[in-house]
Amino acid sequence: MSKTILITGAGSGLGEGAAIGMAQNGHNIIATAQISPQVAALRNKVAELGLKNVRVEKLDLMDKYDLAFAQSWDVDVLWNNAGYGESGPVSEIPIDLVRYNYEINVFKPLELTQAFIRKWVAAGKKAKIVFTSSMGGLFTPAGWGTYVSTKHALESIAEAMAQELAPFGIKVQTINPGAYLTGYNETMADTAFRWLDDSKNFTKRDVLRKTFDDLLATPEGHLDPKEMIDRMIEIVPADTGKFRNVVPKFVEDMLKESQVKAWDNRI
Repeated sequence: MSKTILITGAGSGLGEGAAIGMAQNGHNIIATAQISPQVAALRNKVAELGLKNVRVEKLDLMDKYDLAFAQSWDVDVLWNNAGYGESGPVSEIPIDLVRYNYEINVFKPLELTQAFIRKWVAAGKKAKIVFTSSMGGLFTPAGWGTYVSTKHALESIAEAMAQELAPFGIKVQTINPGAYLTGYNETMADTAFRWLDDSKNFTKRDVLRKTFDDLLATPEGHLDPKEMIDRMIEIVPADTGKFRNVVPKFVEDMLKESQVKAWDNRI
């Protein structure tokens, strides 16, 4: 059955690809992007594809007017896909950057989600919430602690919501992508180097750069996004499925092994 699906962060990458794919499958899509150039580009793209069932709107989660306008839309599925990442050692990263990362990845999506939940419960509407988490929502590699801690927070929020909202017929899921080559991880890796200073920080720039480069250079660090987009197109509109959806399978297996090993970690 056709659904009306609101997607945040659809201006590029996985969100854009999945928005187009779900529209091509017959769903009505409200695809939102943070900045006006992304909005214009996506509007042009959907027009070229002849997709009449895609509405493209600006939604900057940090803009209170954008946020209020979005809450007026009538949707069946809210997909919180927008995100931002700060990298660098958590032992040295400026605290204002940590706060800002939490604002975009946790507090603002929660604010938007709560508004829809109130509407749905009041109307007795059965609906669905999807959070784009990350493989990093389930483990923590050095250098990525700030970003992945926001995804750990989303995991807890989603798990609590799933239990709280089940009596109202509102379902909750997470999607946990691996390291797909969309440019997201590569640009996130650059963020630390705008504040990391060899004259002030004990973490040295060349050491951190090598850590990031070594990780992102592996085959597991630049996966083909099409695999993830295809799975998102299936997962987001579905009425049934797993609560947590880690893609690809080898990442799911790695995370399970890592969580088992965590019980024996020693200091």
